[in-house]
Amino acid sequence: MSRNLSKNFDYLLLGSLVLLVLGCATQKEAVDPPVQKSASFSQSGTAEVPSKWWISFENDQLNTLVDTALSSNFDIQTAWQRLQASEAVVDRETGGLFPTLDANAEAQTTRNQQSQFGSSDDFSVGLSSSYEIDLWGRIGSQVDAEEYRAQATLADYQTAALTVSAEVVRSWARLAEAQKQLSLVEGQIETNQKVLDLLKNRFGTGQIRGVDILRQQQLLESTREQKSNAEANLKVLQHELSVLLGQSPQDTLNITPDQMLELPPLPETGIPMNLVQRRPDVKSAFNLVKAADRDLAAAISNQYPRLTFSASLTSSSNTAGNLFEDWATSFAGNLLAPIFRGGELSAEVDRLKAVKKQRLYEYGQTILTAFQEVEDALIREQKQRESIARLEEQIALAEKAYNQLRLEYLNGTSNYLDVLTALDEVQQLQRDLLTAELTLIEYRIGLYRALAGSFETERQNED
Repeated sequence: MSRNLSKNFDYLLLGSLVLLVLGCATQKEAVDPPVQKSASFSQSGTAEVPSKWWISFENDQLNTLVDTALSSNFDIQTAWQRLQASEAVVDRETGGLFPTLDANAEAQTTRNQQSQFGSSDDFSVGLSSSYEIDLWGRIGSQVDAEEYRAQATLADYQTAALTVSAEVVRSWARLAEAQKQLSLVEGQIETNQKVLDLLKNRFGTGQIRGVDILRQQQLLESTREQKSNAEANLKVLQHELSVLLGQSPQDTLNITPDQMLELPPLPETGIPMNLVQRRPDVKSAFNLVKAADRDLAAAISNQYPRLTFSASLTSSSNTAGNLFEDWATSFAGNLLAPIFRGGELSAEVDRLKAVKKQRLYEYGQTILTAFQEVEDALIREQKQRESIARLEEQIALAEKAYNQLRLEYLNGTSNYLDVLTALDEVQQLQRDLLTAELTLIEYRIGLYRALAGSFETERQNED
């Protein structure tokens, strides 16, 4: 009868302990985006966005440059090593879930000149082990926190790769535009030189004034200045592209795009919440929220008692030959419960509660910024297309005006200043059109960058 009561009491004690553990252990909480869900973006195309979005431009040379940058760019290599360090921290924290096992060996010689024995030797060897029972999930929560931080670091690495790919494509587009600008300006210089030669011939016959020649010479020199600026811009962009590829700017890449990028059809934007699940910067912010939640769980668990077991196996002797003949074992349990810490532990819990809310708000802001980048890119591309259409119309009108004024001037019914102004406007509008076309391409790059998700790199595949 007493044996049954004792057994029931043991079961009751064990059950109470289990309930206590379940009640005190902190549970993982689901994290919902702290923003309002919207049905769709304001615009959407039909073209699918590939993970490696730059291949949409169908330019083999550009694809090669991006692949080179993804393997050689130093910012990406730095982000990769940061990821390796973060994963090592996970392995370090995971070690706390397993028992420790240490081996020790000691040899000591004591000499005493006044003793009749003269000296004594002592030898000892042993093994020691300790293990903390993770009653409240403190160690597990710390491991989870580091795993979430490692996932956030992986997303940061993917964000770095995405950013570098966008910079390479943008530099390539600017390089192509700079080359087109240089070719355009060289043509304008040739045109202005021909007009100047014509004016000089007519001046010899007394048909024009000398001031007209001076004004045309001024326009010619202004166009030559434009050429110098275009050449400088071309070299600067080549230097920029070299650095993005992990190469020295002194070793300037002799890459000259033969034409500007052509825009593919407008991509499908999908729904905003799909973007949240796709973008690596949003994933990073989400994992930091989860890591903060696990940090908080570990801090709460740190207020509860800790139960640690330790064991040792040792052998000692005053001679090396008898060292392993006699062994001593020990086993101990230690329960450590915090009683008074001056509010230190509760203050840490309060701090981490605030950190968790901070990460949650940062997560929400990252989502809103992602939505904004998509909407901004969409409206900018739409309005830029309208701007280009107006520029093309202006160029057509300016060319008509120039041809008419030039004819009137040759017939003696108009002054050359009007002709010169019209010619300058035509050439400036032509340069503005190239700049506007580049801006349109950059807006599309921004849209791809805003819509793109993570993609596998060669390092990830090797790993």
